[in-house]
Amino acid sequence: MKKEELVRLNRTGNALRNILFGFINKVTTLIFPFVLRTVMIKILGMEYAGLNGLFISILEVLNLSELGISAAIVYCMYKPIAQGNEEEICALLNLFRKMYFAIGIFMLSVGIIIMPFLKYFIMGACPEDINIYVLYTIYLVNSCISYFFMGYKSAVLSAYQRIDMIQVISTLVKVIMYFTQIFILILYKNYYLYAIVLPLSTILTNLLTAYEVKRSFPQYSCHGKVTCETKRDLKEKVSGLMITKLCAVTRNSFDSIFISALMGLTISAIYTNYYFIMNSVISLLAIIVQAVLAGVGNSIQTEAIEQNYEDLKRFNFMYLWIAGVCTNFLLCLYQPFIYIWVGQDNLLPLSSVVLFCVYFFLLKMGDMQSVYYNAAGLWWNYRKCTVAEAVLNLFLNIILGRLWGLNGIIAGTLISLFLVNFLYAERLVFKYYFKNGKALEFYLQQMKYAITTFGACLITYHICQLVTYAAESTGVKTLFVRTMICLIVPNIFFAVFYYRSKEFQSTYRWIVHKIKKPIPGVGSD
Repeated sequence: MKKEELVRLNRTGNALRNILFGFINKVTTLIFPFVLRTVMIKILGMEYAGLNGLFISILEVLNLSELGISAAIVYCMYKPIAQGNEEEICALLNLFRKMYFAIGIFMLSVGIIIMPFLKYFIMGACPEDINIYVLYTIYLVNSCISYFFMGYKSAVLSAYQRIDMIQVISTLVKVIMYFTQIFILILYKNYYLYAIVLPLSTILTNLLTAYEVKRSFPQYSCHGKVTCETKRDLKEKVSGLMITKLCAVTRNSFDSIFISALMGLTISAIYTNYYFIMNSVISLLAIIVQAVLAGVGNSIQTEAIEQNYEDLKRFNFMYLWIAGVCTNFLLCLYQPFIYIWVGQDNLLPLSSVVLFCVYFFLLKMGDMQSVYYNAAGLWWNYRKCTVAEAVLNLFLNIILGRLWGLNGIIAGTLISLFLVNFLYAERLVFKYYFKNGKALEFYLQQMKYAITTFGACLITYHICQLVTYAAESTGVKTLFVRTMICLIVPNIFFAVFYYRSKEFQSTYRWIVHKIKKPIPGVGSD
């Protein structure tokens, strides 16, 4: 198929929809669980909330068996979608259904094997009116049900960059689920009824998703077989993805384990509070990354490499502007927010706050580059890098944690991120996809954004300190004043600093073009 005959998705329109509905879904999944947990603790007690957390944690570990398969299937769909090859997409769906069924059998089997050992995961007595085996079975069914019941169909929407459809369905069902669970807790105080709502909600989500796929893409059904070459490609990519995601999980796990082992549960809990806030901001920015991923996958199949490199620079500039503003928010709002939330006794020193901010921005510096290596399916090429980062992080946690305590452990993570994830990993997308010899140019741009963000943070923080002291404000007033400063100062600083840069001018022209250009259902981007 010729380049001009390839199917180009409406990437800008789809990305905007994905971001909008992703944000709504994220706000829903951040606020409602907090309210629900509060109601549960107030009505049933802390033990029930503990059971809920325990079963979710156990089953999240079992879910590691899926690592990489759905993402690899979605990647494999990018090319046949661009080529309009419906038969190959149907064959991939058929393979995906079979693979999901096998994963479901595995999860169910391991979950049943674990059941006799549940009592060893619980210290002390359980609530008298609860049979932990019955309750665990409900949670296990909820975790396995998507693998048996049409969960694979969401891959079509993901591959077509219509995650907004998934988000709308997810948000709608979750709101109904949360309200139903709150109603059950208040009216009946029955934890079994509360738990049964979970698998019912999962079934409803899968039904609505399957209906939307059937309505929007009626040409796709499960039939046919993929080629042996595609199977080999999938096997390699799934293996690379599993290694990458497992190592990402260990990055966070190592920190918590060593903090608890070296400094005790109290410091570990305080660290978790700070990490929870940072991770909430990360999850909000992840909406942008997820929103553009399928569009980039389509662009890789339909556009020239140099065009994709220009897009990477433009997306990276906009994204790190947003990440830079978020870094200012974290630096200036961490302490007043923690003070209001859990009190002065649970504050970390400013040095730890600074390390958290560096941790956050360093992670964000790799996000847009990771979009392109994910869209290009380079997971196998990154396997050594991710293993090296995990091993180095483990080693540095042991050494620096004993030397400098909490700050040493955070610093160990930063060093491993910088040396491996930034200096080494970022060049791989240039080595295996772009191949244009511009890795150094991209590195220098990244360093410029980091230095600019550092400058903005210095100015914004000092202004926050001066205004706070002048007004003699504390608590909520401090939080509000600093929020206004963080909204205004970094954006003015970035605008003044970047105004004459090529990235700013290119991004400005691109945004103006997109605003003036009508967004059709399908068309070039």
